[in-house]
Amino acid sequence: MNKWKGKSKGTITGYKIFVWCIRNIGIRSSYVVLYFVASYYFLFLRKSNRYISYYFQKRLSYGYWKSKVSVFRSYFTFGKVLIDKTAISAGLREKYTYEFDGIENLRNLLAEKRGGVLISAHIGNFEIAEHFFADIDFDCQINLVTTDQEVTVIKEYLESVAVKQSNIKFIYVKEDMSHIFEINQALSDNELICFTGDRYFEGSKYLEADLLGKSAKFPAGPFLIASRLGVPVVYVYVMKEKNLHYHLYARVAKNIKNRDSQGLLNSYVQNLETMIRKYPLQWFNYFDFWDDID
Repeated sequence: MNKWKGKSKGTITGYKIFVWCIRNIGIRSSYVVLYFVASYYFLFLRKSNRYISYYFQKRLSYGYWKSKVSVFRSYFTFGKVLIDKTAISAGLREKYTYEFDGIENLRNLLAEKRGGVLISAHIGNFEIAEHFFADIDFDCQINLVTTDQEVTVIKEYLESVAVKQSNIKFIYVKEDMSHIFEINQALSDNELICFTGDRYFEGSKYLEADLLGKSAKFPAGPFLIASRLGVPVVYVYVMKEKNLHYHLYARVAKNIKNRDSQGLLNSYVQNLETMIRKYPLQWFNYFDFWDDID
């Protein structure tokens, strides 16, 4: 099975190509390059194609040809999101428009002075959220909890071309559990902790819940921690729409009991499924998510 190993794919060469295209031919023209990139993935990445095809055919009930077209469009959309992230980091924020849906939920969260937990997913483009928050005087520190153990060559390169350095801090999950102390300290400083809740990797603790009609494994950490901290929890997504427009969503996790990690997971999955059905091409999970492919 093709399982996520806790590391993200991608090469620094690809990002350098994006930066060159953005600087020399513009953002929209750079999208044209993606037809070649998406075609390569569509033709040669058989394992990824198999898993994402299962998602479209079996879980979203797409027909054969609609599924085939959707696989290509998924790769193409993923490339657009990466180009947008690179362009915005490189100082082209003014080229993009956005709208907020639920920003009052984040304002209310910070007003409580207890910090808060944001739970997102590998859907859309959450990493660009801070650039839009700056436009509305959303003054807060976001800490992204991640299991990505790769050498940070790509992060360092993007920082080197960025006009303004990212304010997001990274808290890396460690075997000695020392990341728990970092999380508690950030919350005591009224900062926000952000998890992605949709990517479990083998060897880690997990919980199970039904997503799109079939049981799947989710990382236990975000839901165990969030359900025990006694702070507000908000689901957040930044979704790409037509042209250079983004839609930011923030939804409060309601009626969650203390230390009820399964209840929090069920609430999250229900919310995530709503977003997946609305933006099916933007859930970038090219793995055997449901353990259902031999």
